[in-house]
Amino acid sequence: MARILLNKDNLFYNLEAISQKATSKEKVAVVLKDNAYGHGIVEIAKLSCEFGIKKAVVRSVEDAQKIKDYFSYILILAPNVFHNYSHTFHIALNTLENIEKIPQNSNVHIKIDTGMHRNGISIDDIEVAILGLLKQKANITGVFTHHKGADELSTNFFFQKELFSKAKAKVKEICEKLFLPIPAFHSCNSSALFREKNFEELNEDFARAGIATYGYLEDDLQFNFPKLKPVMSLWASKMATRTLKKNQSVGYGGKFTASSDMIVSTYNVGYGDGFLRLNENHNYTTPKGFQVLGRVSMDNLSINSEEEEVCLFDDVRELAKIHNTITYEITCSLKENIKREII
Repeated sequence: MARILLNKDNLFYNLEAISQKATSKEKVAVVLKDNAYGHGIVEIAKLSCEFGIKKAVVRSVEDAQKIKDYFSYILILAPNVFHNYSHTFHIALNTLENIEKIPQNSNVHIKIDTGMHRNGISIDDIEVAILGLLKQKANITGVFTHHKGADELSTNFFFQKELFSKAKAKVKEICEKLFLPIPAFHSCNSSALFREKNFEELNEDFARAGIATYGYLEDDLQFNFPKLKPVMSLWASKMATRTLKKNQSVGYGGKFTASSDMIVSTYNVGYGDGFLRLNENHNYTTPKGFQVLGRVSMDNLSINSEEEEVCLFDDVRELAKIHNTITYEITCSLKENIKREII
């Protein structure tokens, strides 16, 4: 049976680095959307709670329900239904059109579009949003934005920071005029947090730690990002072993041909499990030095090994390069039916 192992020590190492940068555990919200980036939402929630993190960020109300026992503060980024299930839930307002859907007494975080132009309201519409939410008798508990290029060498990061500073000032002005409590402010994702020279001087209430929680940051740029530790490893179990004779091929298309007699085994992971398809144009070596041979099938792959269990990866950066993608996609692609185990 294929399985995913989650390294508790590595996770805690990453959370400690994040907490120190954010100045405390109280100023960290762990991002658990999309099954905790493929790691397992309940498993990572339990461990994060054990570490002492009290805030979480998820995609949906359904995800919030799964982890409600582990956190006292859960932000729902993309609610598809608007229900006041719990006083610990905070709903993101991504567009003015959704204001009338917000139930009475709901906690709401207003998302500000500072240049990503994906979700969020414009700075000019902040007062409209606040007045509309007050009419709905909602609680305005947060205001936030999202960086589109904090991990890139460009001016976008500084431009968005400046716009969000203006948004925060406008929110404070309106709240003081209407005798409303000042909401929590947050803008930093993983890269933005570690790119900040001094998070405390940013004067925000918490940072949203996504990919850094799981051990990855873009570390090939001159930002002095810390070396984090990948949390996930993927293991496959042997299905069958055979001797591949010289000049015999294996797999679809016969794209790997043995240059001499060799031992080959099939293992029970394929692209149907979310292990993205490798083919004859990609050479991939497992952490122990075995080769994935030919094309990956839907439910299995072939390796020059006869071990009962093989680790396919314990760091996805090499696979991300091969597939010309990002680490997020490699981990998020893994299906939920693969068993997750904490070690």
